[in-house]
Amino acid sequence: MKLEHMGEALLSSAAFAGVGVAVFSAAFWLMVKLAPFSVIKEIEHDHNTALAILVASVILGLALIISSAIAG
Repeated sequence: MKLEHMGEALLSSAAFAGVGVAVFSAAFWLMVKLAPFSVIKEIEHDHNTALAILVASVILGLALIISSAIAG
């Protein structure tokens, strides 16, 4: 692999990682804002396992969508 191609691959990987982190952050922020209760309190203090599973499933779903978009 030539040096130019490696630099291009690293740059595109960093761009996709940045977009992925931004989408995850926006999705979590949106979930917290739309919930009629405190998501952090429910998971951390009340040990609400069902809500933790729901948040994890949203994150996994977003990860699958983003990875499919990257793979083309």
